[in-house]
Amino acid sequence: MQIIDSGPNYSSETKAEINMTYVTVLTLVATLGGLLFGYDTAVISGAEKSIQEYLIIPLGLSSLAHGATISSALIGCIIGGAVSGYFSSRLGRKKSLMLAAFLFFISALGAAYPEFLFFKHGEHSMGVLLAFNFYRIIGGIGVGLASAVCPMYIGEIAPAEVRGRLVSLNQFAIIFGMLVVYFVNWGIADGKSIEWINDIGWRYMFLSLTIPAALFGILLFFVPETPRYLTLIKKDEEALKILTKINGQNRGVEIFNEIKGTVAEHKSEIFAFGKTVIIIGILLSVFQQFVGINVALYYAPRIFESMGVHKDASMFQTVVMGLVNVIFTVVAIFTVDKWGRKPLLIVGSIGMAIGMFAIAIFSYLQIIGIATLVFIIIYTASFMMSWGPICWVLISELFPNKIRGAAIAVAVAAQWAANYLISSTYPFMMEFSGAFTYGFYGVMSVLSLIFVWKMVPETKGKSLEEIEKLWKK
Repeated sequence: MQIIDSGPNYSSETKAEINMTYVTVLTLVATLGGLLFGYDTAVISGAEKSIQEYLIIPLGLSSLAHGATISSALIGCIIGGAVSGYFSSRLGRKKSLMLAAFLFFISALGAAYPEFLFFKHGEHSMGVLLAFNFYRIIGGIGVGLASAVCPMYIGEIAPAEVRGRLVSLNQFAIIFGMLVVYFVNWGIADGKSIEWINDIGWRYMFLSLTIPAALFGILLFFVPETPRYLTLIKKDEEALKILTKINGQNRGVEIFNEIKGTVAEHKSEIFAFGKTVIIIGILLSVFQQFVGINVALYYAPRIFESMGVHKDASMFQTVVMGLVNVIFTVVAIFTVDKWGRKPLLIVGSIGMAIGMFAIAIFSYLQIIGIATLVFIIIYTASFMMSWGPICWVLISELFPNKIRGAAIAVAVAAQWAANYLISSTYPFMMEFSGAFTYGFYGVMSVLSLIFVWKMVPETKGKSLEEIEKLWKK
């Protein structure tokens, strides 16, 4: 093991040596993966009715087939999350992101023109439907990969003092990608006949994804691999060069020595540091979904309509929620490295519980009005300033260097599986009882608070190697 003399210990004076311009540029390139994550998952919203008209109804298929087609990308998300550990460990973080960009690009082309090679243009057949689903699953694999590797990449290149803020930018990019695609879909459909949209317009919606996917793939050629992965594959000189460029000479050498120490000491089996760290990662992912946020995002218009709100008003309120998402994600970005991870998560859990229990009571009493919207906003704002971005921050930094790829893969696969479970059971639960449904999400918010309070360590300001020492005890 090569240990380099690090000179004087790291002090507050060396903070000025951090090259924030360079590390911010690397972060912004990586967050394009987050933007594509949001873009790809939300693009279906504008094309959903056209897909039904173009592929489902002509084949005489049921609403079950329609639902399976619209949600098919989620299957890919679970696969992509599950295999992300293999690719990030074998190919590296950078090349895994390149693979994700390629999958996004191919998925966009194929979903826009599923007749490619094997079918005639305009053909309505089961083969075309299956081809469309295949390409959407390919895109989902890209989403699953990006959702795991983007925060991993940022977490491994970011200095400890700003890591929370920089990883939180990935969540902002996801929300921003969703917002962008809503406007893109609107721009494509605006002023066009419903016949044109159902025949051609939906194709342009999917095709628009090729632009950010190509940009992401091209820019990745100009960013380095993460220094922690380079150290794992024994490219020490490259790792040290990047660390010193980001952190300054003295601090860069010190971090390099810490990384070398952790790489040399432990095996790479996923349970090499015990089961607790893996369980915490899985539970962070599961609670992020079990509190019901994707129900609020996916079904917001239906929630408002089920409470008696006019459809046009419900769409307007959904836009309001979109703005809330952006504003309170920014709140998290500016507070996560000042207040810490645990305080934000605990405050967020309290706010989510208040919001969901209030909505459950209103639903039980059949009270409809502005108060319902207020508590949905309280719930959503609480999530976006806490569990939305902070979960990704913790997943990117909790796991030790030698098991990070495999451990994040397990956590992200669990997250997508929990997403699918909560989203798919929402309509059934609402048929049973709206009060029970929202009450269940409220209970999950309370349990998430207890989990964070009892099990999740504070990681603010600690290097990844310092965090690793927590699991050695």
